[in-house]
Amino acid sequence: MLSNHASRASTPAFLPVVPGLHALRDVFVNLYYAAAVPEQPRGPWVLIDTGLPGSAHKIKAHAAEAFGPTNPPAAIVLTHAHFDHAGSLEALLEAWPDVTVYAHPLELPYLTGRSSYPAPDPTVGGGMMAYLSFVYPKTPYDVGSRVQPLPDDGSVPGLPGWRWLHTPGHTPGHVSFFREEGRVLVAGDAFTTVRGESGLATLTQKQVVHGPPAYFTPDWDAARVSVAELLTLVPEVAATGHGIPMHGEQLRTELSFLAVHFNTVARPKIGRYAHHAAVADASGVVSVPPPLVKPWVKGLAVAGVLLGAVALLASGKKAKKKKARRAWYHDRPARPYRA
Repeated sequence: MLSNHASRASTPAFLPVVPGLHALRDVFVNLYYAAAVPEQPRGPWVLIDTGLPGSAHKIKAHAAEAFGPTNPPAAIVLTHAHFDHAGSLEALLEAWPDVTVYAHPLELPYLTGRSSYPAPDPTVGGGMMAYLSFVYPKTPYDVGSRVQPLPDDGSVPGLPGWRWLHTPGHTPGHVSFFREEGRVLVAGDAFTTVRGESGLATLTQKQVVHGPPAYFTPDWDAARVSVAELLTLVPEVAATGHGIPMHGEQLRTELSFLAVHFNTVARPKIGRYAHHAAVADASGVVSVPPPLVKPWVKGLAVAGVLLGAVALLASGKKAKKKKARRAWYHDRPARPYRA
């Protein structure tokens, strides 16, 4: 049963969201298994996003658990192609040679090797996930003709009753998926249900409606419009790319607050893209604003992280040795008392 007070500790990694939709938490990102007919859980199904690199095996294992071991998806549909949402795409396509991938036309350059994404922006702040974002992959995938544009009519291949909506901002071709029955929204990273910039919040998965991950969002004006559009759907359930699904009045109240106060609560005060968006077209990225942090500063940050890790390891080993050494006052027999 859905809860708006859940956490990582209280929810399994593989979670039924609503009839016909399961979520898999892949470390810090979610992907979804959608049944074509909710009443036929062993029938045709579609995979929404493919998680982190190296996750193909567990994605296939949960697919076999939910839909049967010889039942590959009718299609893979992508909300966008960042490394944490398309990371296992190539491995899954190798395992499922007859499956086609669908994405928005403006997302195709990043899936056919034509363009890298705008660089992540660690200067937005907010916590460890943001500060370390400069090391996240941004290079494109190349799956060639295996990826096709989503249908112009808004339908979702393999999922009757669902439609896709263009929700740009987080990426140029970002899309969300909506099922009228039950008013179920798979929002991708148009908004999230966890403070994704924070390492602690990502660890605990404390629920709150929050903006798109700031460190990977290059167009904040478009992102604001997308959140406002999703609010008009009046969703009953929101299953997002990061965070545990939320539902009901609390979801709608928090989403409304986010939409109304977006520039205050979601848009970073400073950052490479905070006031100047990256520009992209059907061929990929056209231009980006200059970085706020020079490359050598990033190098120093990497060195600091590595030195910190080495120091922690060294202190841990030192503490272990100290613990192993017997102190002079331990395990010695007591001297007899003499008056």
